[in-house]
Amino acid sequence: MLLCTQIELREGRAPNMNCPNDHGEMKKKASMEAITFRGKDLQVLTEHYVCSECGIRVDDLPLASRNQKALSDVYRKAVNMLTSDDIVQERKRKAWTQEDLARAINVGIASIKRWEKGQIQNKAMDDALRRAFGGEQQPYNPHAGNRRLSVERIKLVLKELGARLGRPMPEKGSKFLYEGKYLFYLDMGSFKTTGRSMTGATFARLTKGPQLNNYRDLVGTIRDADDSAAEPLREDEIRIIERIAMKYPTNKSIYQASHREIVWQEKKDGELIPYSDAERITGI
Repeated sequence: MLLCTQIELREGRAPNMNCPNDHGEMKKKASMEAITFRGKDLQVLTEHYVCSECGIRVDDLPLASRNQKALSDVYRKAVNMLTSDDIVQERKRKAWTQEDLARAINVGIASIKRWEKGQIQNKAMDDALRRAFGGEQQPYNPHAGNRRLSVERIKLVLKELGARLGRPMPEKGSKFLYEGKYLFYLDMGSFKTTGRSMTGATFARLTKGPQLNNYRDLVGTIRDADDSAAEPLREDEIRIIERIAMKYPTNKSIYQASHREIVWQEKKDGELIPYSDAERITGI
């Protein structure tokens, strides 16, 4: 069965939109379109400039943006997620600004803006939005990723990573120059996907790249930690580990990638990198 929704569309003439085949001025028309998107067959009400003579359809940037938002919202309804309008209405019902909502679910304000304009949030973020709108507040810690630091879990994550890389992690005698960067991508990737870090670690901007905050004090403790006492890894966390291991199979590759990150470049030495920056990390 096909699913559809309604959006407000304006009928009228387009004063500056002419047919590219020289048939004169085009009219704006609305119609239902059958579109398959992310495996779902959808019926979407779209709007295009249409030439009455040759039938060609043309969109300008505002129309293309509205049509994409309509498609996104039809899809979100189909998979039972909050639409752009739902998010805006619920936020206003609570008298929240976009910044208030971002703080309530521990994400950057850029994420809220994108979701309200039509970008589709993932299921974990949709659940976080619903909890916030329902009055369930999450502990706000922008630097720990909504998890208490667990050195046992750091060791478990590195052990799982090493199994994928085909080499022991942490490496013998290592001062965590590379391990810290792998953890940076793993924790930030987990937060971006699930709303929670894997280890609860905090990260700082150091000269040689992003690194565990106070890593010198942690290295020995991590090596001696009992990873069997750690909270087991979830399937979605293991998938993130697998993805990072495939993307960065060598220490050189992870080192170079971390130095390209704007969230590292823009910070001063020693400054913490909050998890709200995860949205802007390109190498995840």
